[in-house]
Amino acid sequence: MRDVAFLILGILLLYGGGEVLVHCATRVALLLRVSPLLIGLTLVAFGTSAPELAATLVASFKGVGDVAFGNIIGSNIANLGLVLGLVALVRPVETTFRFVTQEMPFMLFTGGLLFWWARDGHLGRLEGLFFLLFLLVFLWFLIRRDGTLATLESGERKVPARKVFFYACGVFLGVALLSLGANVLVEGAVGIARRFGVPERVIGLTLVAVGTSLPELVSTLVAAYRRAGEIILGNIIGSNIMNVLAILGVTPLVRPFSFSREKVVFDLAIMMAFSLAAWAMLAHRKLLGRAKGAILFGGYLLYVYYLYR
Repeated sequence: MRDVAFLILGILLLYGGGEVLVHCATRVALLLRVSPLLIGLTLVAFGTSAPELAATLVASFKGVGDVAFGNIIGSNIANLGLVLGLVALVRPVETTFRFVTQEMPFMLFTGGLLFWWARDGHLGRLEGLFFLLFLLVFLWFLIRRDGTLATLESGERKVPARKVFFYACGVFLGVALLSLGANVLVEGAVGIARRFGVPERVIGLTLVAVGTSLPELVSTLVAAYRRAGEIILGNIIGSNIMNVLAILGVTPLVRPFSFSREKVVFDLAIMMAFSLAAWAMLAHRKLLGRAKGAILFGGYLLYVYYLYR
């Protein structure tokens, strides 16, 4: 009975959080006269990556490095296979030449860095520092390209700072509701998996990863319903970049951690395979249709089946 109540409450919180997040993020972009893609890549991506940061830090301090690392890799795989695949099945996603030639290659670059530095089964403070430096470079590039968020006066119309602050707070309220709903849903699932003896690495790569990806999933599904296409891709690709550069930048600085060296190459290879597939599909005709979404979603289901078989 408790699990059923948690399930219903989690669904309600996720739905409410997704509606609030997408509405407020769209309003911030309109008020600041910046591209919704920039808001998706920064404000929304930072916010929806907050559950991953919390889960990774907690797992690191508890000494379960496999869960900490598996959470990030699994979340990135889930974002591309589960989230992007499902969203494309609901409504085809359009993109631009600039996104395919700039943001997508940078996501592949961050994945390649992680592949190189994590192959020894350990992430230390030096790697964390480099990740954060690359994050600063990425943010500087975005703001230089799409306009500064600090300028609240543009042309003839003065942008009301109070409204910007109000809707920015709304974005974080939406993220808080999404995070709470995801935690409520995942709590029971993780407990059941442990009772059946599912390995910690598999729990991190699937249940915890999907749980912490629920904010991205729900917010992008709501954005698809509201036809906010730029926020969809900005959120998904931005979250994958933030997961590596921000979360695996902060966590090793706070507490370096180790994980299973034997499995890391396989998990990272799967992550890179999904990244390359998503890039190729978006580059083809600048459209991710239902057939391509089905391939991504089907690939994710096969990956989960392999882990649990």
